[in-house]
Amino acid sequence: MINRKLLRSTFFRLARLYAGLSLATMLMTLGFIYWATAGYMDREVNATINEEILGLMEQYENRGLEGLSAAIGERVSPDELRDAVYLLTDGGFRPLAGNLGRWPAEPADETGWVRFRLPQQAGDHADETMARARTFLLPGGQHLLVGREINDLEATRWLILDALGWGILVTLLAALVIGLLMSTRVLRRIEAINQTSREIMHGDLSRRVPTDGSGDDYDQLAGNLNQMLDRIEGLMETVRQVSDNIAHDLRTPLSRLRTRLEEIRTGQPAIPTNDIEQAIRDADDLLVMFNALLRIARIESGSASPDFARLDMRNLLRDIAELYEPLASEKGQHIVLKPQPCPPVKGDRDLLFQAFSNLVDNAIKHTPAGGAITLETATRAGACRIQIADTGPGIPGELREKVFQRFYRGDHSRSTPGSGLGLSLVRAIVDIHHARIELADNQPGLQVIVVFDPADG
Repeated sequence: MINRKLLRSTFFRLARLYAGLSLATMLMTLGFIYWATAGYMDREVNATINEEILGLMEQYENRGLEGLSAAIGERVSPDELRDAVYLLTDGGFRPLAGNLGRWPAEPADETGWVRFRLPQQAGDHADETMARARTFLLPGGQHLLVGREINDLEATRWLILDALGWGILVTLLAALVIGLLMSTRVLRRIEAINQTSREIMHGDLSRRVPTDGSGDDYDQLAGNLNQMLDRIEGLMETVRQVSDNIAHDLRTPLSRLRTRLEEIRTGQPAIPTNDIEQAIRDADDLLVMFNALLRIARIESGSASPDFARLDMRNLLRDIAELYEPLASEKGQHIVLKPQPCPPVKGDRDLLFQAFSNLVDNAIKHTPAGGAITLETATRAGACRIQIADTGPGIPGELREKVFQRFYRGDHSRSTPGSGLGLSLVRAIVDIHHARIELADNQPGLQVIVVFDPADG
């Protein structure tokens, strides 16, 4: 039994529409064929009969009834065409001349045309054929009939009508079968998408829409949906990881802050000033952490409203180098600036200043005394390439993608101040500028490479 859901499917409705259009096209085509063949033959028969009538009327006008009878006798002789039909009768329809035994019983139309069956003797059995003729009432009261057999015309007409009937039947059946087959296939693939969606809604985020490898529109749709699901699953995993990291990293400063506030509430005498200052620092660290989280969220959601303009990255790096030169000098480090020519970048100066400031600040934190931090601009394949390198411990290759996760801190970073949000903020700013960031080995140390597409215009 045919599934009612299948019959209501969009593809089956399209198949029915296609069948209707195909049927209309076939009807128009066969109509034209009918007009060009049977219609043409019909018009030719009429023209031939009219010419015969004109010839006989001339004989009647010139020679009278005897001349007309003689002309009819000549035309029905064995030497003439055998498909011609002639009959001349008196006023009582009694035959006077011609090859037709009696006047047709079928009535003529208002113009005198009549279709009738013409009996024929074929061997030992009688047969009938169709004839078309035109009738006239002569001035003397006699009746004249001139016509032709139309077997070929009737055969052609029925051939076309048979073709039309079979064409309609085959078209409808083919459309129904193809529509059912195609709708079943499409419905099966759509049901696979629906089933995957239901399983995901029930909590199984690992489910993906199956593909058949054909590369068709449904495979492309499934691929896009799977990429979206990968992104959603990654975001959910990030949310879980961030929640765990927040709980882990905030527990200690919040506990210390609560303990000191509890001591203040109990009014214990001689509370050390250092404890109060440490509580303030803990609160400041918490504010910095939450502000960083809020800024990352605003940037990733697109609500930060960046102010894009054409920027010369060499000037930006000069300002950052001047800002951090005193801090680097205190640690016995030096900053090296290599401002090579670089195409202008379309970006938000404040956001990019913060991103590269975070990178330089990280480099200063992890570079030992006597080390160097290099800020370099260059052009690669028509794009602006920014490189910030240090001579610190670097980051192992297997951890270079993890360091962009929020609150992630490597073992070598645990002893340095920070929240693990600096590189997450850098990644968010780089992404909003449609740039690319990668980490590489500086031997020793770390290279942070950011590549911007050149500004338009």
